[in-house]
Amino acid sequence: REKNLSSNTSKMKLAIAAVILGSAAAFSPSTFGVRQSTAIFNEGHIGSGGMADTRIVETLQHEDPRKSISAAPSFEEYLKSRGGAPAPAAPAPAAPAAPAAVPSAAAPGSDGFQYGIYDGQKWDHDAKKAVYDQWDPTAPRSTLNFNPFETFGGNSPDASGIYPGENRYKDPIRGDVSYAIMMAEKADIEAMNANPKAGDAPGAPGRKN
Repeated sequence: REKNLSSNTSKMKLAIAAVILGSAAAFSPSTFGVRQSTAIFNEGHIGSGGMADTRIVETLQHEDPRKSISAAPSFEEYLKSRGGAPAPAAPAPAAPAAPAAVPSAAAPGSDGFQYGIYDGQKWDHDAKKAVYDQWDPTAPRSTLNFNPFETFGGNSPDASGIYPGENRYKDPIRGDVSYAIMMAEKADIEAMNANPKAGDAPGAPGRKN
């Protein structure tokens, strides 16, 4: 009787072991139907960050074209397929605009007084330079012949060479003001002072001082 009991116990252990092995096999991952044709699994391309590089894929020719994987085109081939071409050359810079024409002097009024050529117009740095270019220090100073950059009593003249507080002075139409414009004007004036016109000296007929 004891011998039979021992035999039955052994058979039960074998049955339990078979059940356990069968269960483990049932839950093990299956590789059925998996196509391991990519280089990422075959060759183990791992990036510097430890991540697999999924961009490295082998080509695959399948009877169903939808399942085929073709080789990636080179950069040149990609540009050709997109109709790419070298970028056009940058256009040549536009020629600088021609300076504005210097206006003509207005006719004297009924009282015989004649205002400057920029009277009633914008009195900016370009207008002053135009008047300065026409200025003759050796000729008598007038509304048509004066240095627009010459100050008197700490003030600058209007478009007719008249200073604030003097008869017939007109508040000029001033140009735009910015730090960059002020620096450019300062450089121009310093260049003029460094290279004065012939006859430009204190007491000259065409000067206020």
